[in-house]
Amino acid sequence: MGIRMPRIIKKSSTSGDVPKGHFAVYVGEKQKKRFVIPISFLSQPLFQDLLSQAEEEFGFNHPMGGVTIPCSEDVFIDLTSRLNRI
Repeated sequence: MGIRMPRIIKKSSTSGDVPKGHFAVYVGEKQKKRFVIPISFLSQPLFQDLLSQAEEEFGFNHPMGGVTIPCSEDVFIDLTSRLNRI
């Protein structure tokens, strides 16, 4: 039995193909991977905590050109899976 995550899109490219109602974030400790997630996550306290950590670590001027989340890919997937159930 696999885990379904229909609302999170993992992207290997850096193209600008973000669907309406979503935004791209970069996640990972060494190798950054791009995920496209729903804007509705922005109102969730768990995700807001991640954004606060990102601001503390990277500020608003980061070379990736987008929001970079300072956590492992596994932690991010676990957190977004929980948010999908809300």
